[in-house]
Amino acid sequence: MRTVGVEEELLLVDPETGEPRALSAAVLARAEKDDADQDVFEKELHEQMLEFATHPQSSMESLRAEIVRCRKEAARHAGEIGCTVAALATSPLPVSPAVGVNRRYQWMAEQYGIATREQLVMGCHVHVSVESDEEGVAVVDRLRPWLPVLRALSANSPFWQGKDTGYSSYRSRVWLRWPSAGPTEIFGSPERYHRLIADMVATGALLDDGMIYFDARLSPRYPTVELRVSDVCLHSGTAALIATLVRGLVETAAREWRAGREPLGHSVSLLRLADWQAARSGLAGELLHPATMRRMPAEAVVRALLDHVEEALAGTGDLERAEAACAELLREGNGAQVQRALMERTGSLRDVVTECVRHTQA
Repeated sequence: MRTVGVEEELLLVDPETGEPRALSAAVLARAEKDDADQDVFEKELHEQMLEFATHPQSSMESLRAEIVRCRKEAARHAGEIGCTVAALATSPLPVSPAVGVNRRYQWMAEQYGIATREQLVMGCHVHVSVESDEEGVAVVDRLRPWLPVLRALSANSPFWQGKDTGYSSYRSRVWLRWPSAGPTEIFGSPERYHRLIADMVATGALLDDGMIYFDARLSPRYPTVELRVSDVCLHSGTAALIATLVRGLVETAAREWRAGREPLGHSVSLLRLADWQAARSGLAGELLHPATMRRMPAEAVVRALLDHVEEALAGTGDLERAEAACAELLREGNGAQVQRALMERTGSLRDVVTECVRHTQA
């Protein structure tokens, strides 16, 4: 059974006002004193962010439990220095992001200017194990049209600098300012994949292969395929659902490859349109169906995703749980819908943030 790991980026906020706090260095210093958390938490581009990484898991229940534990531990460490964490993909309240002081982040700030300074966005990265680069590239090629559906399910960033953006995942629009971000063409082989990576780094526009920000890529550190499309999810259950669906997609793609089925040949231009539609409407409107690239109700497209991965999810015992979680998400709303409902009810973005702090640890 393929293992799955999750990396989540959390926003550090004041527990009373909801305003972002640039305290990641202090939180990390606290975490380093705890033996159990020394390899869990990491610094990120901005001082208002805190990242954690789970250990690889085969059981989705175990993965969800670890996500819950890491979120609670992050809140505990943050609480010791007077702040807390919120699983929000952008800050609803106005913020002036503080870029970290290490060499890598300063290089990025100089190279990319305002695009770096405004990249206070929090994502969820999912790693799924693969047997080889050959299998990994075959998987990446076959995942492409399904990734916007994950974007829609995870969308959790409707507000930016104190205003409603009109998007469900505005984080994704900010993320695309990086020159290497977004969907990719079909590679066809590991050789073509690695040649492109080498050529991109050789331009000098990127510092190294760690700055390859494809929606789906081979991890430069682990024997995994890494998907980077999802917003950090407001609820731990949604994060576990995304991880479950990603494993199902990876397994389904690998089976298609072994059976000699060619990937769908949608152009990058069409994939960008599908991704834009998912970022714009989330689950609140229509999406582009991954096979036809034509508009359909979000519920029908989510159903298509479940049908696509049904055999893989049944094989791991995750099918019923994933179907129930998708039904609940469609009924109750994703993070963007919850945030907007809170804003409509309270009329205060501060209240939105402080209420989302509670949702983060639920």
